[in-house]
Amino acid sequence: MPLKVAPNGIPLPLLPPRHPDSHKGSFGTALIIGGSIGMTGAVILAGKAALRGGAGLVRVAVPAPCLSIVAIGEPSYTTIPLRSDPAGKIAWAARSQIAQHWKNATAVAFGPGVGRSTGLEAVAWWIYANCPVPLVVDADGLNALAARRNVVGVFPVPIAPRILTPHPGEFDRLVGLGKLDREKRRILARELALTAKAVVVLKGYHTLVTDGDRDYLNETGNPGMATGGSGDVLTGLISALLCQKLTPYEAAVLGVYLHGLAGDLAAEDRGQESLIASDLIEFLPRAFQDYRRIMSPPST
Repeated sequence: MPLKVAPNGIPLPLLPPRHPDSHKGSFGTALIIGGSIGMTGAVILAGKAALRGGAGLVRVAVPAPCLSIVAIGEPSYTTIPLRSDPAGKIAWAARSQIAQHWKNATAVAFGPGVGRSTGLEAVAWWIYANCPVPLVVDADGLNALAARRNVVGVFPVPIAPRILTPHPGEFDRLVGLGKLDREKRRILARELALTAKAVVVLKGYHTLVTDGDRDYLNETGNPGMATGGSGDVLTGLISALLCQKLTPYEAAVLGVYLHGLAGDLAAEDRGQESLIASDLIEFLPRAFQDYRRIMSPPST
């Protein structure tokens, strides 16, 4: 559907209202794949953001040695133990487990806290090529794709929608042309979206969302959000919006808008210097409330 121009002048997708007879199955299942020893916080943040973003069910799949830590992080999602390598990262042998669980998912996210290894490069490429539902790739998932792309040259043709959410450094590694300036990144983001047949979310000051044909330049957010874990929150949020029947482009647009708005609300309350990623999750409810007000202003 086309984006609706809200009363504040910002073109935004309309998230369908919730019917009184809804149940948890009405709002989809998000499968978050990530984590490794020492980086469990990233996947916890993504899982919690998917819950606060409105997914009906959230399942977090992590290397078995990380399971207890991730399970303690939030009682409202369920956890799945995956086969791990000796370093506590997702192993190549975990493919069958992942495939078993994405059959029941509405959307999948891969990358928060996975770490880096040669084995993970192969896992990331396999997930990207084979996941049968919309997939969000972030963090070291993107770095793994970039490393393998340097070998094979092109992304595989996706069998379902893909959303790539790089920050500038990750984007530069994805396109493999060295350090780029902001304008060059925006031009290449559109080209990458077209060639990879994906939605690209180029994060940063005025985050760009593009599918190669349409662009959205986000105006919410502030420098206080430049803190570890902020991108993991966005990954979980976009996954949740995919679960609620938004298209990939719509989910990315609304996700970056709400993510930035939550950051603005948090900074107003706590200051930019003290803002941490979990604050974004805490202020997501207010961001959703403000969004609903501007999309459905009271009649006069």
